[in-house]
Amino acid sequence: QGCSSLAAMIGDLKAAAGLKALNDHLSRNSYVLGPTVSDRDFEALKQIGKSTAAYPHVERWIRHVGALQTRNAGGSLPAFSPVGRPVAVEATSAPPPAKAGKEKPAAKAPPAKAAAKAAAEPAADAAVAAQAEKVRGLKAAKAPKAEIDAAVAELLALKKQAGVEPAGREKGKSEPKAKAGGKDKGKQEPAGPVDPAVEAQGNKVRDLKAAKAPKAEIDAAVAVLLELKAKAGGGKAAPKAKAKAEPKAKAKAKSKVKPGEEDTKGITERKDDNFSEWYTQVITRAELIEYYEISGCYILRPAAYFMWEVVQRFFDSEIKKLGVKNSYFPLFVTKRALETEQDHVEGFSPEVAWVTKYGDSDMAEPVAIRPTSETIMYPAYAKWIRSHRDLPLKLNQWTSVVRWEFKQPTPFIRTREFLWQEGHTAHATDKEAEEMVYKILDLYVANYEELLAVPVVKGIKSEKEKFAGGKMTTTVEGYIPTNGRAIQAATSHHLGQNFSKMFGIEFETASKEKEHVHQTSWGFTTRSLGVMIMTHGDDKGLVLPPRVAQIQVVLIPLPFKDQPLEVAAKKCEEFFKELKAAGVRVHLDDRNNYTPGWKYNHWELKGVPLRVELGPKDMDNKTVRVVRRDTGNKEDIPWAGLVERIQTTLETVQKDMFAKAKANLDAGIEKLTEWKDVMPALNRRKIVLLPWCESMESEEEMKAETQKEVPADVVEHDPEEGGAPALSGAMKALCIPLEQPPMPAGTKCIWTGQPAKRWCLFGRSY
Repeated sequence: QGCSSLAAMIGDLKAAAGLKALNDHLSRNSYVLGPTVSDRDFEALKQIGKSTAAYPHVERWIRHVGALQTRNAGGSLPAFSPVGRPVAVEATSAPPPAKAGKEKPAAKAPPAKAAAKAAAEPAADAAVAAQAEKVRGLKAAKAPKAEIDAAVAELLALKKQAGVEPAGREKGKSEPKAKAGGKDKGKQEPAGPVDPAVEAQGNKVRDLKAAKAPKAEIDAAVAVLLELKAKAGGGKAAPKAKAKAEPKAKAKAKSKVKPGEEDTKGITERKDDNFSEWYTQVITRAELIEYYEISGCYILRPAAYFMWEVVQRFFDSEIKKLGVKNSYFPLFVTKRALETEQDHVEGFSPEVAWVTKYGDSDMAEPVAIRPTSETIMYPAYAKWIRSHRDLPLKLNQWTSVVRWEFKQPTPFIRTREFLWQEGHTAHATDKEAEEMVYKILDLYVANYEELLAVPVVKGIKSEKEKFAGGKMTTTVEGYIPTNGRAIQAATSHHLGQNFSKMFGIEFETASKEKEHVHQTSWGFTTRSLGVMIMTHGDDKGLVLPPRVAQIQVVLIPLPFKDQPLEVAAKKCEEFFKELKAAGVRVHLDDRNNYTPGWKYNHWELKGVPLRVELGPKDMDNKTVRVVRRDTGNKEDIPWAGLVERIQTTLETVQKDMFAKAKANLDAGIEKLTEWKDVMPALNRRKIVLLPWCESMESEEEMKAETQKEVPADVVEHDPEEGGAPALSGAMKALCIPLEQPPMPAGTKCIWTGQPAKRWCLFGRSY
């Protein structure tokens, strides 16, 4: 890196961006030490090492250098590898003589031979580096375990071909194995060659610990490592007496999964026990999401995109009734346009992605990829609007935007690219603009409550939380009972005249006077699908509201000993045609290579609202058995009038799902008037309704105080690209509900003691 010493390198990194930069640096790059590590370098590393708990790559680097300190008197030193193991590097000077009483170091290959080999194998080194990068990318993207294992196996094979071995060993040199227990009459035996399976499992354990994976997952990996070591003769198995007993159901499920394979047959985590892993399994195994190689970006599979299309069709038809027309504006925005409204750009600047090159050439002027489209659309509005006759102008576009989030990416919930609609209107009066804001807000409520069966709270954002550069932000807020977190579900902004003044959007009134227009902007995203999944899903997988389910009914003919499947299948085909003709989205599963039980689990995982079974007894009774996904209730329905009963049941399921979610929302809101009750409520996974004076200072102070008061024993880790932790984080102002409970005279702000203005909903949030 062009630094004269490690201390200089570390100093540069600390000056630039602190330990995080060093940690990121070491996670991506390999470094060659040598020929010596100075005391100054080592002291510098020790000094940083006092506060590196959150930086696993820095800690590993320090341990690596510490291990080398006793072998640095001019000899060869291994390079630090981001994969987690030192990489052998040829000596640059003669090795020091062995000291009396010390282990004799393994003989090294002649420098000339090693140099010739290195010159002959540059491609192998490049292949190792490329494959290591691929492994890191797969782990960062939470790729399926089988895919990661295959990539790791390929990496190990490439390293073996390139002659890359763990520190302290040479390729082709055999060393005596350590005896059981690692000691023989007090004498330490030299370590033998590491078994590849042990090595791979050891790397896996280190990666899990570095990623702060759930303890159960780490314990399981450690147990596998100990067993592998025992088989290889290089360690001892975990004492059976100390092994934690697993629930029988989980142990049974794990025993069916062979090493190197991924269990994709069902959901193996309980929603209440490991919410983030549960969510990851549901969205991937129900075939809604496929992880992509760029972190924070995801593939929406057909079942997910279908739900987005349902929401899209409903909302699009409703806004057209309000006179809104669809259009499309470019993806890119110039820096000059983006910076026109200073408050606006400051609100988005950390998330803006810039295009700086085309091919091998630099752009004359970098252009931003839109984080939102105000600054793209409004210069055109200034051209199109001249007179009051041009108003109102109401446009919407269905598109994607990019916001390079630094926070934890979570599919659907917080992603770097997402689909949305964004509407932008211009009006002659402030009143017209405000009316438009609330009409759109009501449509957002309908999207959630009528289609997705998710209850929301309508409200107004605080001054601190409102849209950057706007006059007022209205919002609908959702709530996830499992982890006690609120989530901003959609927003509708009253921009006032701020943007029209910045962009010169003026019109001539009927009295020939010039005025600036009053504007609104509003957006609804694919986040809505994540809110729905988190709200309704259970330990079996998805639970879908019928109105958005791609398959509303699945027909399953059942075989019997003395009757072929074809008999029931033929009758099911008749029902299929009748239901389809009535507009029901129905699927016939007549596959004969799967058992009925397998099919039940498969369609439950995918959240199909109704399962219709037809077996020999049903044939005799001229009935079908209908099973509800949301409750598991079963009902035998006659063939006569089946279509009507199915349609009625689907509507009942939709209403019942909303009613259950609404009851959970109501139970999740606690109305408090004393500060001492706030943290206990948050730690019970509640959101709280508090009397508030609405000052920005008090909002900041309450947020800081709740962050300080988080109990260490209830904080859960935030696994990579999974759900947010349940009991960590500060509370924030979610919204000031539009429906306000009565406030007794003299009610004081819960924080400042000043007169309270309104009740405000606070909570931990995504």
